[in-house]
Amino acid sequence: MHMKKQKILFLIIIAILFQGCVSKRLLRESQSQVASLRNDSTQLAGKVSDLQSNIDQLRSNIQEHEKKIADLKNQNNILDQQTTTQQNQLTQSEQALQQQRQRLQQLEKLLEQQRAESQGLKIKMSEALNSFNSNELTVTQKNGKVYVSLSEALLFPSGSAVVNPRGVDALAKLAAVLNLNPDISVNIEGHTDSIPMQGRYKDNWDLSTARATSIVRILVDNYKVDPVRVEASGHSKYDPVDVNSTPEGRAKNRRTEIILSPKLDEMYKLLES
Repeated sequence: MHMKKQKILFLIIIAILFQGCVSKRLLRESQSQVASLRNDSTQLAGKVSDLQSNIDQLRSNIQEHEKKIADLKNQNNILDQQTTTQQNQLTQSEQALQQQRQRLQQLEKLLEQQRAESQGLKIKMSEALNSFNSNELTVTQKNGKVYVSLSEALLFPSGSAVVNPRGVDALAKLAAVLNLNPDISVNIEGHTDSIPMQGRYKDNWDLSTARATSIVRILVDNYKVDPVRVEASGHSKYDPVDVNSTPEGRAKNRRTEIILSPKLDEMYKLLES
């Protein structure tokens, strides 16, 4: 009986000791698991932090790309506006160029018409004055105008503004052509040589002007040329066609020029527009 109790006590002690060993082992295992979990948690926290950093960087990158996209869209809108503006400017330039071409064509047509009218007038005037020789008068065409240059010998005595009978005959033939061409403007210019004036007229200005005026009166009063078409001016010695150092040159300079110009009203209107 006593031995049985001792055996039971021994078993209880062994059980207690075994249970203590088991508890220590479980504690150590639990502590190891806790440490492992803590380590995993730390690693997980690091990974979460890295992921958060990546997320923040991605957000920053997205914002940067969104800004670039917005800038590009803005630039594209500006380019579209510039392109539209340039296209409008190009269209306006093309329209302006077309208008200029049309004006140029109209001007060329008017100039050609003027040249044709001037050439026709020259032919008519040459035919009307063909009874006079080249020493008395010449008919030329220049710059769209017809120049009838009448010598002093044909028109006037020396130092006089009274037209000779043969000069009156020339003016009558000239007036007949003018009256058949009412759209022709008439500019009469008196010219002298450089020899100082002596006698009735104060100087060559007076003489050249008086001669031009005498011709105007004959055309208007005797042959009914419209006075609105006619202008008269004196140029004295200051527009020579030859030298004044020789008798031949001075004779050429003593002249009256009747300059005939087709009206250019249509051309002036076109230029003003």
